[in-house]
Amino acid sequence: MDKAQIIGILKDIAVLLELKGENSFKIRAYQSGARVLERLEENFDTIIQGGKIATLQGIGQALALKIETLYHKGHLPFYDNLKASIAPGLIEFLEIPGLGGKKVKHIHDALGIETIEALKVACESGAIAALDGFGVKSAEKILLGIANLEAYGKRHLWWSVQGFVQKIVKGLEAQPLVKKASAAGSFRRRLETVGDLDFIVASDTPGPIMDWFTQIEGVKDITAKGETKSSVRFENGIQVDLRIVSEHVFVFALHHFTGSKDHNVMMRQRALSMGYRLSEWGIFDKDSEENIPIDAVKDIKSEADLFKFFGLEMIEPELREGLGEISVAENYALPKLIEKNEIKGVFHNHTTLSDGMNTLDEMVQQAELLGWSYLGFADHSKSSVQANGLNEDRVLRMIEQIESFNQSRSSTVTAFSGIECDILKDGTLDLEESVLERLDYVVASVHSSFSQSEEEMTRRVIRAIESPTVTMLGHPTGRLLLRREGYQINISKVIDAAIANRVIIEINANPHRLDMDWRFWKQAVQSGLMCSINPDAHAIKNLNYYEAGVNIARKGWIEADSLLNTRETDGIKRWFRERY
Repeated sequence: MDKAQIIGILKDIAVLLELKGENSFKIRAYQSGARVLERLEENFDTIIQGGKIATLQGIGQALALKIETLYHKGHLPFYDNLKASIAPGLIEFLEIPGLGGKKVKHIHDALGIETIEALKVACESGAIAALDGFGVKSAEKILLGIANLEAYGKRHLWWSVQGFVQKIVKGLEAQPLVKKASAAGSFRRRLETVGDLDFIVASDTPGPIMDWFTQIEGVKDITAKGETKSSVRFENGIQVDLRIVSEHVFVFALHHFTGSKDHNVMMRQRALSMGYRLSEWGIFDKDSEENIPIDAVKDIKSEADLFKFFGLEMIEPELREGLGEISVAENYALPKLIEKNEIKGVFHNHTTLSDGMNTLDEMVQQAELLGWSYLGFADHSKSSVQANGLNEDRVLRMIEQIESFNQSRSSTVTAFSGIECDILKDGTLDLEESVLERLDYVVASVHSSFSQSEEEMTRRVIRAIESPTVTMLGHPTGRLLLRREGYQINISKVIDAAIANRVIIEINANPHRLDMDWRFWKQAVQSGLMCSINPDAHAIKNLNYYEAGVNIARKGWIEADSLLNTRETDGIKRWFRERY
C-alpha cells in the first residue's frame, strides 16, 4: 500500500473514532500521523524499509506498527474491525458535505438516527435544527447534501470506472467467438460521469459469450439474460448491458448505442432527408416496407465510412452530443481535437510545502516519466490554513528552491514557480502583490464563502481576474462531481473578463471537479479564451489526471492553439511574460 492510501486510512480511522466517541488524544494521534506523512519530504519507501517510521516526530511506536502493517500487508485488522463496529448508515452520513464525525455522533446520540431516510425526516421535521450546534441553516444544508446523494447515487465518475471498463472489453476480446467488442454509451463519449455501462459485441454465436458475461467475477445480480442482450449488476453497484449483433451490423449498433439521443435524432433526420432510414440495424430505403438494408451497407466497415456515406466528416464520439456537430461535419470543419501525446507539461500542482504528499523532486521525476518538458508548482497560499498554506516568506523561499533546481540542470524538466492564491471574500488576493510579481504565474481560486449570491461571487472573481498578477483562474465554479453543485456565478461574465484580461481559465482535471464544464468551452475558445489542463495534483499519481482533462478538452472542441499545455518551454515563458 502506498503513502497516499495509508494517509487516507489514518484520516478515516480518526473520523471513525470520533463516531465511536473515543477520547480526543487517540483521535488526534491519527490526525497528526496523517499530517506528518503528508508533509514528509523524505522518500517514504526508504523510511519504511529502513525501519525508521517511528523516528518521525509525531508518530509513536503503536502508530508506526500500524503504518508498517498497512504498507507491507495492504490491510489493517484494527481498521477493518473499527469499520465493522459502526452502523453502515453512519458512515454514509459522512458523504454529506458539512457532516464530520463529531456532528454525526451528536445526531446519532441525540436522535438514534442510523439511516439517510431517517436523517431526511429529522431535517424536515425540525428535529435537526433543534439540536445544539445545528440550527435551520444546518438542516437545510444537510437536506441539500441528501438531495445530491439521491440525484447522483446511480452515477459514477468516468475516471473511476475506466479500469473496470477496460477489463470487461479485454475479457470480451479474449473470447474465441468474439469478432469485435467495444464500450459504448456515455462512457465512450467520455462524459464526466456515467450511469449504466453499455458494451457491443460482434459474434455469430452469442450463447457462450452470454454465459461468460453473466458469470464474470463480481456479478451480484443477473437482471436479464437473453440470446442477444443481457444485463447484470456488479457488487460495486454498476449495471452493465451487453448486446451481441452480427458483424455486418456492428458499426450501426456501435454508433446508435454510443449516442447521444440528440445526436442520433439529428443523424436519423439527415438520413431521411437523403431518402434513407438509419437505425442500429443498418441503412434502409425510406419508402421500403421491407427491412432489407441497401446494397451500400456492405461497404460500410467503420463509423468513418458511415459518416462518409451521409456526406459528413468523421465525428469523434466525444462530440456526439447534438450540439451542432452535424452541420460542422457537413462542411468538413470539425476541430482537430487534442491528443494526450501533445501535452508537454501541466500546472497547478501541490507539494509537501503545503498539503501535497510528494516533494518537488519526486513530482519532477514523475513528470520525466510522462515525457513532459516542464512542470508548474502552485502550492496553497496562507489563507488556506487547513492546507498548510504558504505566507510571503515561505513563497520567497520556494521561489529560491525552484530557481536553484533549474540552475542545477539535474533534470530535463523545467520547473515553474507558481502559487494557488486564495481569492478573498471581497475579490482581493491573500498575498502581497510584490511577492506575487516574483512568481512565474499565479492561479487564483475561491476556497471560502461559497454561499455568496451570484452577483457577489461574480464580482468577486472578476476583481481577482483583473489583478495584474493573476495568470490563471482555478476551478472556476467550485463544483465537486456527484457531491455538490458549484457556487452561484455568472460564468459567461467570468469568461468575458478572462478574455479581456488575457487570463487563462483552467480545466481542473481532478476527476471530482473537471471544472470548467466542457459545455462552456466551445464558445469560449472561439471567442479567444486560453485554456490550461491542470491536474491539481496532490501526489505523483495524480499527475495522470491530465488524461481526464484531455477528455474534457476534446468534448469542449479545444484545439492545440487554445491550450497552453501544447506549447514548448520557451512558449510557456513567453506567455507568462507577455500573455500571447
